[in-house]
Amino acid sequence: MRLTPTERDRLLLFGAAELARARRARGLKLNVPEATALIADTVCEAARDGRRLAEAIEAARSVLGPDDVLPGVADVVTEVHVEAVFDDGSRLAVVSRPLGGGLGDDAPGAVVPGPATPEPEPAARLAVRNTATVPVSVTSHFHFFEANPRLDFDRAAAYGMRLCVPAGSSVRFGPGESVEVGLVPIGGDRIAIGFAGLVDGPLDAPGARDEALRRAVACGYLGAER
Repeated sequence: MRLTPTERDRLLLFGAAELARARRARGLKLNVPEATALIADTVCEAARDGRRLAEAIEAARSVLGPDDVLPGVADVVTEVHVEAVFDDGSRLAVVSRPLGGGLGDDAPGAVVPGPATPEPEPAARLAVRNTATVPVSVTSHFHFFEANPRLDFDRAAAYGMRLCVPAGSSVRFGPGESVEVGLVPIGGDRIAIGFAGLVDGPLDAPGARDEALRRAVACGYLGAER
């Protein structure tokens, strides 16, 4: 059986969450990795059950409390990010204050967010048409080239790009809907691991773009043959 990196990560998360459940059932208080895995897995399972993003986040907030974890864990696990597959596509879930406790903003060592950084101007604009019969959502930092194969757009032009929207947000494409989106280059080390498995490595490596397009065509991604 061939698993994509995303599928392997999901199985690893599930295994860690199962370990956390077993230890909790024995009356043990959870540490940071155990609590984080259980919270994230709760989101993924809620999504698999067909629940909406807000419902999945609420379920994750209620799965553990300060009394279920070791001292200090609630001060460390103040936010959990996990990408889960919902009925309308992959979406990033941000579970804030999942243990109902934690440090206040004025406590020593607390992480206080700075002012929001405005998104840059789009480097490219593409027309995207959803040919599927269900809505499709794409999150802010998903490699747009690898987005749902039933989205019809110029895949080559989207290579190495992400949506030009605030971090953690998403763009929803309704069934049969055409939307123009802005894209910006993926930053940092420009390595795409997981997603749909079309790249799984450095975006700018020699031949990576051509190989990704070949894979996209072979897998039936609309717009890859333009």
